[in-house]
Formats: sequence, structure tokens, C-alpha cells
Amino acid sequence: MKKRMFLGVLIFSLAGVMGWTQRYIPSPYWFTLERGKFFFRNGDYGDALMSFEDARRERRGMYTRMEQDLITVLSIPEVRRFGDSLDRIETYISERYHVEAAAALEELYYRVPKAHLENSATRALGELGRLKEYPEAEYWIGETYRVEGELGVALGQYQKAYEQRMFLENPGFDVEILYKIVDILKVRQEYAEMERQAVEILAEDSLWFQDSGVLTRNAMARVLENEGINRFLTLYRYNNAVVERAHRLLGFYYYASGRYGRAAEHLEFAFLIQNTILLEEIIRNQYDFTFTTMNALIQEVMRRSVLAGYIEDVEYYKTIYYLGAALYGDGKLVPARLFWTFLSGRPEAGEWNGRAQSQLKSPFVEKVQEMP
Repeated sequence: MKKRMFLGVLIFSLAGVMGWTQRYIPSPYWFTLERGKFFFRNGDYGDALMSFEDARRERRGMYTRMEQDLITVLSIPEVRRFGDSLDRIETYISERYHVEAAAALEELYYRVPKAHLENSATRALGELGRLKEYPEAEYWIGETYRVEGELGVALGQYQKAYEQRMFLENPGFDVEILYKIVDILKVRQEYAEMERQAVEILAEDSLWFQDSGVLTRNAMARVLENEGINRFLTLYRYNNAVVERAHRLLGFYYYASGRYGRAAEHLEFAFLIQNTILLEEIIRNQYDFTFTTMNALIQEVMRRSVLAGYIEDVEYYKTIYYLGAALYGDGKLVPARLFWTFLSGRPEAGEWNGRAQSQLKSPFVEKVQEMP
């Protein structure tokens, strides 16, 4: 809390200084974006939206000026004789002290590897033009519209941010944007597009997405189905937390739409990732811990409030229940009963404890009332 208050004081102190000196020191676009985040986190959505739009405009203006500075030099008759050679033009800029054009190239090389430009002035201009886009600002504009209930506008903003993902300054943030798109599509019940975007997230899952992982996936499924849960978790670990929610969502979705085999595949991955994260966290604090059984694992988990919170966040018991249900729907009763048996002995599983007990008494394929 103190850190957040200090940040707020710092932002507004700097904003005050920059206000009376703005004729000389223009506000950088990244600062304006951070100011918008401060407003957003404090519920000042109107001011936040204006700041995010200002940040987008400021970045566009900055790169437009740089683009024009470079065009001005390229238009000099002496320079035109160099053709498209960026190296010769850069030397000319340095020797003739064209400060603005030199600054434009310096900024460009910071954002785009020089080798990528292939010694082409035309390509350099093109990249400066593309750098006008500001996906972070588009994302935060979308966030503001989302919290105000304008889901259609928010969706458009997220999609725009994702289209501009190559300019994101935070590697991996493109996946966060995709999850926002998936969440809105789910609320809007646009399930086919939701599925497509969730599958797009799985491009981050090398074991799932690449052909080389097929043999491993098949082996994992055989162990789970033939040797049981405890053997499965003894042999395999996979901690790709980024894709866990996508696997889980697709598993629930495929079960709801009657595609039980596909549901089981995705829920198996979600289950493995969840348990790998639990095991790694326990071992990090208790290096001599060794996995033996699911029941022993969950007892360790319940002793740690952070992990207890994690299993709630990832719908741990629901994942286990529907993995069993998907296996049963795919004709694999024995492994399905193992999952339900585990849940039936865990009162803390709440609803999923009771539903598992019902399945053990008389297994059935549920009629899902609504999509996940």
C-alpha cells in the first residue's frame, strides 16, 4: 500500500513539474501510460481512458516526427544519389550533423535490430512507420472499456493490441491479451471463436503443439489409464503454467459439447501442470519431499495457505472431476473411478466431493446445462 501511495505521489509530483515546463519538456508516452494505469487502479476510469488515449497519440506523434526527420534528409539531392544504401546515408547524417535524423536512427536501432533492415533506407522508413503503433495503450483502453461493461469495444481493442503484438515491450504479454479475448468471447457465448483463440494460446505449449510431443502425450495417456494417477504423477512433470488455463477451458468446453476424448486430453494436461506446480512449490520449501500419493500431496497442500489458494484459483477439484467424467465418456471407466474415488475422500472438495460420490454409485454422462 505504501509503495502504491508513493508511486501516486511521484507521478503527480512529476506531472506538476511537467505541467509548468511542458513547453520545454513534453511528457513521454510511456509516462502518460503509467499515469493512466494509476488512475485505472484507483477506479478513475474516465481519467484513465484519457491518459491511455493521450499515450497512444504521443507515441504516434513521436515516431511521425522521427519519420519526417529521416524523410527530410533522404530528400536532399546529394543523399538521393546514395540510392537505398542505409549505411551510406547513416554516414552522411553523422558527418553533416543532422541531429534529428541521427536521433531517429538511434531510436530505430534500439527497437529494431539493424541487421533486420538489410541496409535499406526504405525498410528503415517502413519500420519507423510501424513503430507508431502502441499495443500496450490499445490493451489498456480495452481494459477500461471492459470494466465499464462495454465488452464489444473492449474486444475490438484487445484484438487491435494482439495484431500489434510484435511491438509489445513485455515479451509474453501477447498471451495475456489472448486470454482477455477468450474471456470476452466466452461471456458473449461466441464459442467457436473462443475455441480458436484458446487453441492459439497453445502455440506456447511445445509438448502439445509440436509433432515431436505426440509420442510423449500418448505414453502419458497410457500410463494414466493403465497404471493410475499416482504412477502418472511419479513419472511425469510439466510446469508450463502459461497454458494451464487454456487447456482447462478447452477441456470443459469439449466435455460440454460431447467431445469426451478431446476433453480428456486437455484436462490431463491441465491436471499435470497444476500438480507439477504444487509439487515444485512444496519441494522448494521442503527439499526432501517425495511424491507418493495424491492424498499425501493434498495434505501437504492444505498446510500451506498459498497453495490452498492456488488450487481454488485453478479449479483443481473441478478439473479432477471432469477429467474423470471425460474419461468415462470416452469409455474408460477404470481411470475415471480413480479420480472420483480421490474426490469422494476429500470433504474440502465441496460440490465435487458430492458429485464424485454420486458417480461412484452409478456412473453417468452428465447433461451439461451451459457451456463453461
